[in-house]
Amino acid sequence: MNDHAFETSAATPPVLSSELLGFPPDARVLIVNNDDFGMYHAINTAVVDSIEEGIASSCSLMVPCPWALHAMHLLRRRPEIPFGIHLTLVCDTTHYRWGPLVAKEKVPSLLDERGGLFTPAGVPELLARARLDEVELEFRAQIDAVVDTGLAPTHLDWHCLADGGREDIFDLTVALAEEYGLAVRVWLEPGRRKSRRQGLPVTDNDFLDSFGLDIDGKAARYAELLRDLPVGLSEWAVHPGLGNEESRAIDGGWRVRRTDYEFLTSPEARELLRREGIVVIDYRTVQQAWSRTGAPR
Repeated sequence: MNDHAFETSAATPPVLSSELLGFPPDARVLIVNNDDFGMYHAINTAVVDSIEEGIASSCSLMVPCPWALHAMHLLRRRPEIPFGIHLTLVCDTTHYRWGPLVAKEKVPSLLDERGGLFTPAGVPELLARARLDEVELEFRAQIDAVVDTGLAPTHLDWHCLADGGREDIFDLTVALAEEYGLAVRVWLEPGRRKSRRQGLPVTDNDFLDSFGLDIDGKAARYAELLRDLPVGLSEWAVHPGLGNEESRAIDGGWRVRRTDYEFLTSPEARELLRREGIVVIDYRTVQQAWSRTGAPR
């Protein structure tokens, strides 16, 4: 998917992000982050289960979504669960909608011809027309809606926009992370190069998005990926959901979410981690390193 080798000369051995986080050079370190927390109730339940009873280590909250308040309520009751903010400019579904937190008249460049957020198919148009000042208004609103409640996120990432989708959006998000004392999920090579130059830990290896895996045989594929996990820091963005009647009515991707949930909460997954000696961490460790080092300029 993307080159995971560090830029280095023959005389200078690469320094893995896992080493920057204090792990030995041969450590296999994994973040298992549940995306889309707050989208709907069956996702919220599965996200919490996957952390409390499964192998997931953290989650990312979609603040504009209808069940975000419920998600924040769950987080207030469980301060031990680390979470980030899944910055959201895209709405996945045509019949179950969410919109910007900022008044629509203040962010017209973020809206499609119907006055709603773009769907994934409309991402190219969104990226072509989005004004950076309007993106900042919306991103700040989403972050402030969380921190103003007293909750303490660990990181920022993006919904349906890899590394923000545009270099200036990436740079804006990194600046916001520095301002709020957060880390950023960075997984495309341009962003990783910028971060590495500043000594900031980012994923060393190919990033996994569970929507890119086949549903059939997924548990076996996950097991294979754990057995073959390379040295360094890896991250999986997983999407657990219960796959119940609510899920099927709302979400065309419910099978992806159900199969994620089944593996994440399975005894096999936990046993594989133990047997392989894989260290699962969350973004609190990464956040500490970003806060010490400072965001890239």
